[in-house]
Amino acid sequence: MVEYRVKGLTCGHCAHTMETEIQKLTFGEDAKLSYNSGKLLVNAQISMQKVEQILKSEGAYLEKLSAPAAVKGSGSAHSADSHAHSAHDHACHDGHCHEEAAHSHGDSHAHDDHGHDHSHGGGNSHMLKLLLASGVLYGGALLLEQALSAPLLIALYLAAIAISGYTTFWRGLRNLFKLKFNIDTLMTIALVGAIAIGEWKEATLVAVLFGVNEWLEGYGMEKARRSMETLLQVAPKEATKLIDGKELVIPITSLKAQDIVRVKPGEKIPSDGAVTEGKSSVNEAALTGESLPVDKAAGDTVFGGSINNEGVLIIRIDKAYEDSSLAKILHLVEEAQETKTPTELFINKFAKYYTPLIMAIALLVALLPPLLLQGDWTKWLYQGLSVLIVGCPCALILSSPIAIVSGITRNARNGILIKGGVYLEQLGKIDTIAVDKTGTLTKGEPHVVQVEVYEDALFYKVAGAMERSSSHPLAKAVMKTVQESGVSLPEPEEMINVAGRGMEAVIDGERYWLGNEKSIAHLSFPDQVRHTIEQMKASGLTLVIVANANRVLGVFGIADEIREESRAVIAALHQQGIKRTVMLTGDHQKTADKVASAVGVSTFYAGLLPEDKVARIKELGESGKVAMIGDGINDAPALASAQLGIAMGKGTDSAIETADIVLMQDHLGKLPEAISVAKQVNRVIRFNIAVSLGLKVLALLLTIPGWLTLWIAILSDMGATIFVTLVSLTILIPLRKAHAVKLSSSKPLK
Repeated sequence: MVEYRVKGLTCGHCAHTMETEIQKLTFGEDAKLSYNSGKLLVNAQISMQKVEQILKSEGAYLEKLSAPAAVKGSGSAHSADSHAHSAHDHACHDGHCHEEAAHSHGDSHAHDDHGHDHSHGGGNSHMLKLLLASGVLYGGALLLEQALSAPLLIALYLAAIAISGYTTFWRGLRNLFKLKFNIDTLMTIALVGAIAIGEWKEATLVAVLFGVNEWLEGYGMEKARRSMETLLQVAPKEATKLIDGKELVIPITSLKAQDIVRVKPGEKIPSDGAVTEGKSSVNEAALTGESLPVDKAAGDTVFGGSINNEGVLIIRIDKAYEDSSLAKILHLVEEAQETKTPTELFINKFAKYYTPLIMAIALLVALLPPLLLQGDWTKWLYQGLSVLIVGCPCALILSSPIAIVSGITRNARNGILIKGGVYLEQLGKIDTIAVDKTGTLTKGEPHVVQVEVYEDALFYKVAGAMERSSSHPLAKAVMKTVQESGVSLPEPEEMINVAGRGMEAVIDGERYWLGNEKSIAHLSFPDQVRHTIEQMKASGLTLVIVANANRVLGVFGIADEIREESRAVIAALHQQGIKRTVMLTGDHQKTADKVASAVGVSTFYAGLLPEDKVARIKELGESGKVAMIGDGINDAPALASAQLGIAMGKGTDSAIETADIVLMQDHLGKLPEAISVAKQVNRVIRFNIAVSLGLKVLALLLTIPGWLTLWIAILSDMGATIFVTLVSLTILIPLRKAHAVKLSSSKPLK
């Protein structure tokens, strides 16, 4: 599949029509044309000449045909070209920037299409100039109405119609011959009808204001797209690679794992890696949405797209750009624009039947009163034409897409990545949030605070041998204590991970167990050990018990500090209308109780295995709409089971891939604001639908006494479109900062 950028998309309905036509072509069955992102995805074998003809019929065109972006079939590893090359205007290819290519293409295109450019990017000013010229001619005709002869007046009106409305007229005429009924068909019939009955003023107003309407639709969507593209411009374009001590500037797509690069002050870090030399602070706002600098030195992890502030850093690249965190983020943001919400799908389906229905109503309004009630033919034909214009579904179709893209963009600016409009809509409807304890409500940086040793010779040796290959936070805490003891560690002969319990291993021919109480269920505890365990649990400590087949060798008591912001986040979630907050943990009851009381969740469940978490999520889902927040491999099944999965950005790849929403910060502080934005988007969509339909109903009611005029009809239609567009764009404005929980201490992304 190859990806092209399409300019001149003026409405979602037109884009859907063109997509349907392209899918009828040979090799076109998988084609996708997105109005939201302005991108066309087609099979490489399709006839691009025929595709261009279909696009041209609606005034659209391909921005660049010579170097389309290759797109991988699926998955997160979206081709680097789609970020760094022709998918975005800001990127460069073979030394030539696409901004230049787009500019030159736009110039030639205007000539080729004889002004059929409805683009709201490069052709925006051209379209606006035509509309202004048309408006001047129309205004002149109105002012000189008494001074000019009828033929001259008609000539001025015709000139204004031709400048602003001829593309709509020809498209509508073609559709009429094909018996395709859409917005252009409605406007063409209204235009011809008004001219036929001698209503030149109204006919010109229809043409001019429909042109303005169409321009505003495209402008509003383009504004939302540009806001999204501003986010995508954080992608670095090139890297300074070190080869035998010499600097070589290479395209970002040529960067490979294990390459060594130099990043100077003010430059972007090209991809994920580790600092080998140097010291500096780094701005990670591209990933986390937080602009506070994070100090970096040798051994620290850095992320592509971050900006180096002051010092020079030498970095070993761990991932090719296309596999980096930033590339995955950009791919998620791009994909999010392509998905349609249930509301959007319903509106599109409704519009398909709505337009023919309006045409039928207009025909009845024009014919029935004269035929049955001896009404005046001219008057009721005029009323029928007015109904056609009122029935234009522009505002209705525009009710959702601009709001959705604006909502996704605003959240992405805050480091909240929503993988599609459908998930944004769901986020605004959630009433129950289940959250994993470790790493979300707590810092996920446990440390050993108490150790009870019953077998000095074996305890540290066995614990270290079993934990040193594990990346689990508890394992790291144990290893820190083991290393302080200075014992030498043997290699286990056999290792088995037991989910939700711990590990089993064979060391020096003997089997050992390490983990929570469930992992040593084969033993009966002596009173001394039982007393120690109960005391540790009462103190809220997490237990890591080491045992052999006969006895307990010792116990680590581990504490994980509760995040400073957790209580404020939970309170903010309740203020946002979340009825239930539920903590799920594999930890024991007493530790869970202590954390739950401290952070203020509605309820909690302790001692859960991964499959138990899934069962609880399903149970909660029976009485509400549930979102699950987690960060570890053991959370992935629960994330997949919830109606909405939310992963912490510092979490495992499996959790992030499974989740529908990704929080790129190392905390939940911005989740309440994300929910607030989602609710705002849902309110705006409902409001837009109500306004667009309400104005039409009011205008149609004026046909009963015969008061509806073409002036009222076109102004109500255009007014609804302008209003819907402007209201949708307000989502981009961060009006309510209070929803973001301020952090007294936040950790950088790790």
